[in-house]
Amino acid sequence: MFDLKIFVIFLLELNYDRGNQHDFITLMKELARPGELTQNVAFRFEFPKVEKPYESYVGANVKLRYFLRVVIVRRLTDIIREMDVIVHTLSSYPDTNSSIKMEVGIEDSLHIEFEYNRSKYHLKDVIVGKIYFLLVRIKIKFMEIAIIKRETVGNSPNIFNENETIAKYEIMDGAPVRGRNYHFFFLFFFDSIVIIFCLECHCY
Repeated sequence: MFDLKIFVIFLLELNYDRGNQHDFITLMKELARPGELTQNVAFRFEFPKVEKPYESYVGANVKLRYFLRVVIVRRLTDIIREMDVIVHTLSSYPDTNSSIKMEVGIEDSLHIEFEYNRSKYHLKDVIVGKIYFLLVRIKIKFMEIAIIKRETVGNSPNIFNENETIAKYEIMDGAPVRGRNYHFFFLFFFDSIVIIFCLECHCY
């Protein structure tokens, strides 16, 4: 005797809290009434207009899954099989994408001004920027630009942050000269990576 059911599930899994899982969507259809199965049979099913509010995501601390779960209910042990469904939403360009200009430094030792041509970039974009050394009184060996993936999970005050450096590129070798401007041209090549990134420039 068996009973065959199929579920479509949207599940939020928190890696730092294994026992805390959230089912946002759970739909069920009964494919076969209780009985006996003596030969190969194909069952058709359909879940029309299933809400998919978020993209599929696998991160360091959180996982968003859409999947189908088939359950064969038997007298002794149930048979369970799962198949993930990947959800990817269409991206839209921001309404405003103004340039960025900021200053960093160490009091009486270092004063640097950065300028980027835009504030948001996609992963096939080109970053054009300028770096102005207004004050240099410390030894600098080199400078690099880094792409960092930052994952933030939770609500205040229980927030977990995870940073992962995707790539680093050296844009200056040697000590800078006060008053000199450095221009950089950076081309993305991450076709298969979907991330939210920030840019950091480091001087050593």
